[in-house]
Amino acid sequence: MPALSHSLTRSSAAVAISGSDTITQMEEAASLPRGMPCYPSGRASQVRGLKYLDIADNSLFGQFHDALENMSSLQELHLGDNNFTGALPTLIGSFTSLTLSGTVSTELGAFANLMLLDLSRNNFTGVITEEHFADEITNLWRLQYLDLSGNSLSGVIPRNLSNLTAMTLKGFRPLSGTATNLPDGDGDTIVDVNISGQFGEMISVITKGQQLKYSNGLAYFVSIDLSGNSLTGEIPLGITSLDALINLNLSSNCMQGNIPNTIGAMRSLESMDLSKNKFIGEIPSSLSNLTSLSYLNLSCNNLCGKIPSGRQLETLNADDPSLMYIGNSGLCGPPLRNTCSGNDNAIHGNQRNSRQILEWVPFYVGLVLGLVAGLWMVFCALLFKKTWRIAYFQFIDKLYDRIYVFVVVKWAPLTRKANAK
Repeated sequence: MPALSHSLTRSSAAVAISGSDTITQMEEAASLPRGMPCYPSGRASQVRGLKYLDIADNSLFGQFHDALENMSSLQELHLGDNNFTGALPTLIGSFTSLTLSGTVSTELGAFANLMLLDLSRNNFTGVITEEHFADEITNLWRLQYLDLSGNSLSGVIPRNLSNLTAMTLKGFRPLSGTATNLPDGDGDTIVDVNISGQFGEMISVITKGQQLKYSNGLAYFVSIDLSGNSLTGEIPLGITSLDALINLNLSSNCMQGNIPNTIGAMRSLESMDLSKNKFIGEIPSSLSNLTSLSYLNLSCNNLCGKIPSGRQLETLNADDPSLMYIGNSGLCGPPLRNTCSGNDNAIHGNQRNSRQILEWVPFYVGLVLGLVAGLWMVFCALLFKKTWRIAYFQFIDKLYDRIYVFVVVKWAPLTRKANAK
């Protein structure tokens, strides 16, 4: 880029800015051997208009510093595949123009239009709390891509993830916008960046058991990836309300508890990886309701019981479907070789019978209550309304007379024939 002068020696990783009044895009494609790029304090006004900063996939380490403070117009910030450490600076919360993508470390509630948040494969530590997703303090209603994988985050997953309404079918809106590359040329002026059209940046996504590159397709990709951390606790029920979620990756953590029975409500889910955790209990039968599911990995947990069946589950991992469940000594039934014992079958049979009985209980209870209510209404009407009581007994008398006459008339010929014989 003609307006930037790079100093990328082993002893310095500074980026000197020269000959430009306004800078809108800067990309560090070379390897930066040390920490965050520094900017001369006297040239701070030149980076205030910076909209695109990409220093991803370098060998950067250390902590963030105040060089980012002047970049208040940032719309994309890419910091992925580095080794940053330390606390997440609160000053980045002033980047209110950040609306597209980037590996942004921040107080999440400060981003009013954030759609994509990628902090993956760094050395961030700390706890993700419910305050990050609380309705009253955050504007993350547009966030549809969250990748915090490959860090050292701990604690439990917040229960109020349901506040991420862009990950629901009702609130989902495709990502849009791109920061186009600046053309080569001479001169000291950086041309404006076109922030329109399709989402054009390549993002590396781990989904369906492999690492894929997304660009335009990312606009419709709704994902939560918290894999490779030290998270504990159970899967929050709030996740199962995110019915637009396509990719859910919680693998390689220390999570425990049961897999929620409501997991089948995530109708859009195509890839789910819960492997290498400490989940217990049975696999929910509602998994068979996920008709879009094409990848499932529940291996290396403490799951038990019979593996549920279903057309969708039977089509997964056709080469060796048992790989989805290995490392769970308590699981039995196809596609695993160890068959379920009679006790296991009896237990599952009793559970199915119990569920069927419970399904009919509300019907019979409603029937009895309706009958009692109807009889009570009739009884009260006859008890307190004299005219109704008289009319009712007159009706009964007439009905009795008609039935008596009918029986006598029909019965008389039969009696005569019997006597004649």
